[in-house]
Amino acid sequence: MQTDLAIRDWARRDQPVAERLRRVDNMRMEYLRSLFGAFCTDPGDVEARCLLAYSLLIGNHFIAAEHGGRDRTDVLELALGQLVTQ
Repeated sequence: MQTDLAIRDWARRDQPVAERLRRVDNMRMEYLRSLFGAFCTDPGDVEARCLLAYSLLIGNHFIAAEHGGRDRTDVLELALGQLVTQ
């Protein structure tokens, strides 16, 4: 994940890197669409779940909040569980 975050930072200053990152992100989103599309029939719902799941993956490393005595890993599992239930 550290490498991914470093590339994202680099892409902010380098257009060719930004284009490559966009291609990778698009491939990752397509993969998520195939997973969520297996049980969600609404394309809007699929897209929203994909964005939320990918945002959790990337954004989790920037959030320093505590979770009322809960472990971050447990909270992430709960959040992802919400995304995979209908």
